[in-house]
Amino acid sequence: MRNKIGFLVVMVLLIGLIAAPVSAQAAKIGLIFAEGGLGDQSFNDAAYRGLKQAEKELGVDVIYVEPADIAEMEEHQRAYAELGLDLVIVIGFIHQSALTEVSADYPDVKFAIVDDVVDNPNVTSLLFEEHEGSFLVGIVAGMMTETNTVGFVGGMEVPQIRKFQVGFEEGVKWANPDAQVLVNYAGAFDDPGRGRELAISQYERGADIIYHAAGGTGSGVIDAAASNDFYAIGVDSDQDYMVPGKVLTSMIKRVDLAVYEVIKAAVEGTLEGGTWVFGVADGGVGTSEFLYTKDIIPQEVFDAIEEAKQKIISGEIVVTNPLQ
Repeated sequence: MRNKIGFLVVMVLLIGLIAAPVSAQAAKIGLIFAEGGLGDQSFNDAAYRGLKQAEKELGVDVIYVEPADIAEMEEHQRAYAELGLDLVIVIGFIHQSALTEVSADYPDVKFAIVDDVVDNPNVTSLLFEEHEGSFLVGIVAGMMTETNTVGFVGGMEVPQIRKFQVGFEEGVKWANPDAQVLVNYAGAFDDPGRGRELAISQYERGADIIYHAAGGTGSGVIDAAASNDFYAIGVDSDQDYMVPGKVLTSMIKRVDLAVYEVIKAAVEGTLEGGTWVFGVADGGVGTSEFLYTKDIIPQEVFDAIEEAKQKIISGEIVVTNPLQ
C-alpha cells in the first residue's frame, strides 16, 4: 500500500461505526462527500437523501464524512477501505484520481463514484446525462426571457460542468434562436459570494434568467435573484423553495436515486463494476414540479418541454455531450 493511513484516523472511523445501533446482518455503507459537504442544498444534500433512504428502507448501517479539502480525499477513501465496509461511495469527480489508485489497492472492497468513471472491476461509476436535463431548463429560459439574454454560472470550469452549460445553451437556442447566453465560472463550488457577484454582473448586462451549476456557490445566484429583477434556475436538487416564485425551475439530477440504487444492489449481492447512466428517459434528470411558478409560466412552455423530452427519448433531438 503506497500510503499508510494513520491508526488514529481508522480508529475514529471504527468508533463512529460501532457507536451507531448496528445489526450483525446489516450491510455497512460508507459515503464520502464532495467538497463543500452537507448543506449545499444541491449535489451533496441529494446524495445524503439517497443514503438516508437506504438506511431507512433497506436497513443498512451508514457512516459518512465531509472532507475539509481536496487533499483529504485519498486519506478518507483508504480509511473507509480499511474498515471492510460492504460499499464505499464517493461523491463527485474530484475523487476520481485518488479512487483509481485506492480501488486498485483494495480489490476486494466495492466502491462507487458519482460523476466520473474509474475503470477498475470493483468500482461502479454512476453518471448522469446532465446535458439533457439542462436542455429542458434551457427551453424554459429561452421561452421566458424578455430581454433575449440569459445567463449561466458554473462552479469550476471543468468538462463535467461544461455538460450543463452546453445542454443549457442548446435548449435556449432550440426554443429561441435569437437569445444569447452569458457564461461565467466562479472557480469554486463553495463560494456563494462569488456566485452572487457573477449573477449580478450578468443581470447588469441584460440577463433576466440565470441558470447555475455551481453547488453551494449557486445559492448566491439564487440570493441575487431574490433582490434583483431576474429569475434563477436551480440545479441538482429542487431549489424552487429557496426563493418561491423567483426560481423558475430546477434541473433535477437524481443523485439520491443513484446512491439508493447502488446501495440496494450491494445489499442484494448483485453489484458488479461497470457504468450506470441516468438520463431523461429513466427520470434520472429532468425539471422540478414548478410548484411556485406554474401560474406564471405559459402552457406553451410546458408543451415545449414535453415535446423536447419525447424527442430526446426517441433520438430525434440529440443534445451535445462535450465529454464524448
